[in-house]
Amino acid sequence: MDATTVIIAVLLFVLLIGALFIIPRWRLKRAIRQVIQIFQNSSTTDIKNAKTADELGLRPPTMREEMFRRRDYKPYALSALIRAEIIQRTEDGKLYLSEDKLMVSGIEGRISHLR
Repeated sequence: MDATTVIIAVLLFVLLIGALFIIPRWRLKRAIRQVIQIFQNSSTTDIKNAKTADELGLRPPTMREEMFRRRDYKPYALSALIRAEIIQRTEDGKLYLSEDKLMVSGIEGRISHLR
């Protein structure tokens, strides 16, 4: 094996490892933007207009659906937004977007390039 073959192999390995970490992160950021848009487009931005995840089309996929489709990052994005308290839950389990918390979080500015 000559030096160029080793260098190419190492570079390919580094690119592969980078892709394994960068692509899922990019897809999650994109899904966060999509989830925010779903809430804004359905006017689910206050407690009186709250809807369930099913009504918003954000239910987690079944195991069968996961096996035969590309991974959907929206359920992960929804969970992250709930943990960040940008998406709020009502007492009966419905969800709504807190635009005040969204503005304060700065999330839209950090992911606005993904529009």
